[in-house]
Amino acid sequence: MVSLSGIGGKFGPEYTIYKNPRGTRSVQGKISYRGPLQPGGSLPRIKLDLTDDEVLTLDPVTRVVHHPYSDRPEDGIYVQCYCFEEVFAEKIRALVERLRPRDLYDVIHLYRHDSTKHSRNIIFSTLKKKCAFKGMPVPTMNILEGKPERAELEAEWENMLGHQVPALPAFEQFWQELPELFEWLYHAVEKAVPPSIPLMGKAIDESWYPPAMAQAWHTPTPLEVIRSAAANRLCVDLTYQGSRRLIEPYSLRRTRDGNLLLYAVKHNTGEDRSYRVDRIQGAEVTKVPFTPRYIVELTSSGPISAPPTTRRTSRSGVIRPQGTKTLIEGREGGL
Repeated sequence: MVSLSGIGGKFGPEYTIYKNPRGTRSVQGKISYRGPLQPGGSLPRIKLDLTDDEVLTLDPVTRVVHHPYSDRPEDGIYVQCYCFEEVFAEKIRALVERLRPRDLYDVIHLYRHDSTKHSRNIIFSTLKKKCAFKGMPVPTMNILEGKPERAELEAEWENMLGHQVPALPAFEQFWQELPELFEWLYHAVEKAVPPSIPLMGKAIDESWYPPAMAQAWHTPTPLEVIRSAAANRLCVDLTYQGSRRLIEPYSLRRTRDGNLLLYAVKHNTGEDRSYRVDRIQGAEVTKVPFTPRYIVELTSSGPISAPPTTRRTSRSGVIRPQGTKTLIEGREGGL
């Protein structure tokens, strides 16, 4: 079967009905498809996990589906999904319950998100309700460090996540941020908020911000790779006008005459710099981590956060995010 989009599929998916750990029925389904750029080989699959006995603590929200293509309906595509606080609480619970690399990756990216400044109490109360529903204690750093799966979590970090991002940060970079998260969650220790990077002497169009999700930029510069590095706090090896430098990427802005500028810091000297995107000759994500000196505006943790859409009636069901993929695709950054 081939659709107008060029995607063929096996409809009437494979599915398995089983009893989940709570003794009630759940369904796991797989839909195989062939895309327009994949003439042969094994079929990729979409995995669906369906259950009707998970506790939903907060009201779902209606969000617009990211669809940057010409067949997007004029009034957009909307779907109901977990709100930010529900997703965050669910991920913290999942981390302590199964201790998988994708949960740690997601939890830290959610913690870095700008929305956490205003929703700590809601996240904490939601987490307590979810843990009570599962009959488990509210997670702490001591519980996580004492779990026998801790060694396996580190050992499987690269194996389970390395193929999903251009460059995967070291496990320690994420694990070492957890104590700060729990201090914020349990003791309301405020997160340090760095300043915005100075917009040095340019006629900047203050009304423009880059989109909050992946785009086709129609430029040879790998901007989404740079955004992925920013989200993961990794330096970029930038080739610019014939020379290379190691940079910390922070912001993408547009001048009033239409040029895109990448604002960054030279990692080895700490100097603020701006680079015209059309003069960038190459960019590679490195394994060199950086501690942000400024707000990372290239990802949704900075001022380019996509605002929530107005709630509206939808006939779609509530979508529950599964695994790491949802957050990694936002490189989005994640999320």
